[in-house]
Amino acid sequence: MLPSPQQNHLLEALPEAEYARIYPMLEYICLPLGQALYEPGGSLQHVYFPTTAIVSLLNVLENGASAEIAVVGNDGVLGVSLFMGGDTTPSRAVVQSAGYGYRMRASLLKQEFNRGGPMMHLLLRYTQALITQMAQTAICNRHHSIEQQLCRWLLLSLDRLNTDRLCMTQELIANMLGVRREGVTEAAGKLQRCGLIRYTRGQIQVLDRSTLEHKVCECYKVVKAEFDRLLPHMNRHHQH
Repeated sequence: MLPSPQQNHLLEALPEAEYARIYPMLEYICLPLGQALYEPGGSLQHVYFPTTAIVSLLNVLENGASAEIAVVGNDGVLGVSLFMGGDTTPSRAVVQSAGYGYRMRASLLKQEFNRGGPMMHLLLRYTQALITQMAQTAICNRHHSIEQQLCRWLLLSLDRLNTDRLCMTQELIANMLGVRREGVTEAAGKLQRCGLIRYTRGQIQVLDRSTLEHKVCECYKVVKAEFDRLLPHMNRHHQH
């Protein structure tokens, strides 16, 4: 028995009749750590609805440097450019936390979107929330300390998981934040000394979420408030 696609809150938020219609179009898939779902300029064959995985949207420079512009987990969908009018995306989508999800053929999602019903409205509201996350990430990366960025990143990731543990290397975090690895090591070390996280090789466990929320810059709350405002009917099960 496969886990329900409704572990993804966007799919869960669809009216029953809509969900029943698209259910047969969904294919259960494994999303291993580091897998690239999209490459810049590649055509989109599928859209992805993560259930237990988290995927990073990264923009990559010519010299190979990258920075994360958004995280997508059980709150969303990957492939918004498909129904916004472009069949390719300038971003790279990489699995940052291994897990599972469902995918749907691009042509089928386009048909659903063009029906103009609840699916279209839900996807558009999600896209607006995603744009807010991207804008806030850009300003956060420019103006806030690596420690604050790490707190934001940890909280956004936690909100999209059913656990307080993230399987993550510092190198991967440094690539996400677009900073040097030493900066992440220092910031993670500070948070560990304060008793907020426990960092062992390849895994971060959050021990004190409420202090993390006090420490984080306003960027986290801005993004969370916008998701809650635009998608209030989504079951935000992660209120700890």
